[in-house]
Amino acid sequence: NGAVESALLRRSGRGVYDFDDALMVQQPGLSQRVFSRSRAWRRAVEAADQVIAAVDEVADSERAVASARFFKTGPGDYGEGDVFAGVPVPELRATDLLVRVRAAGVAFSTPPAADGPSTARCYVLVTPDGERTMNTYLGAAQDLHPADVDAEMIAASAITYLEGYLWDPPAAKEAFLKAAAIAHDANRMVALTLSDSFCVDRYRDEFLKLVRGDVDILFANEAEIMSLYQTETFDEALQAVRGDTKVAALTRSEAGSVVVVDGEVHVVDAETPTALVDTTGAGDQFAAGFLYGWATGRGPVECGRLGSICASEVISHMGPRPEVNLGQLVASKGL
Repeated sequence: NGAVESALLRRSGRGVYDFDDALMVQQPGLSQRVFSRSRAWRRAVEAADQVIAAVDEVADSERAVASARFFKTGPGDYGEGDVFAGVPVPELRATDLLVRVRAAGVAFSTPPAADGPSTARCYVLVTPDGERTMNTYLGAAQDLHPADVDAEMIAASAITYLEGYLWDPPAAKEAFLKAAAIAHDANRMVALTLSDSFCVDRYRDEFLKLVRGDVDILFANEAEIMSLYQTETFDEALQAVRGDTKVAALTRSEAGSVVVVDGEVHVVDAETPTALVDTTGAGDQFAAGFLYGWATGRGPVECGRLGSICASEVISHMGPRPEVNLGQLVASKGL
């Protein structure tokens, strides 16, 4: 009946043009129980403000005027009082990404592209055993050029993380090498994930050159590291990588992970998930936990445990984003 939206508008520091479907309550009385709490109200208002602020960044006043005219928003018209920001659907998708990333506490200043490839998309099919297959369109995510590299940001970051799947376009390769050089000139570290064994098969020699000359921390799963060194067993690949990079974090699914630091091998047990639902995002979350640990001065085993805890959370439900506060989760595990 609009009561929740009206209350949000009264408490928010900004106006909201359209809140359709932004709040959906499936159980009777749930809105009263949730939104009666001041903390929940505050978070809802903050979320609304983040959305509006992000839309403001990409708003087009000329398009807004045209939309207002088309949808009859003048005095006496059926849409009287409606306000348009002038943001089409493709830009709204980019804005959605911007809002989600910032809400997670990540500094994100990349503006939506005005031309070129559209927003990336990934369709994932998950089987009952938690495994998945995917069809990915990289779109604008792969449209990386040396001019896009923010030298100041890289020099200020403890670790610059590179994704192997971006190694296809020539311009992206140049951007990788530029970023690595900036990081090392500032005495920072460079991390690389091999991303996929198919990527390794296409660029094995180039990846080996990267690992041996430009990478400080290497992430790979069992299949990827065996593909990189063309070995029959994981142990053979492990011995090969020991002399090629300072740090290697190698994941082995339920067998845990192996962390190599300056040639010394550390075996880390897997964290048992509450359920195995969807393995999408497990490698990304492992890398996130590991890099957080390394950037904050943790030891190799503790970094491996942080990665395992984060990975175990994300495979316990559908979707690649955590559903709990990871800081609180790792704290509950004594880290």
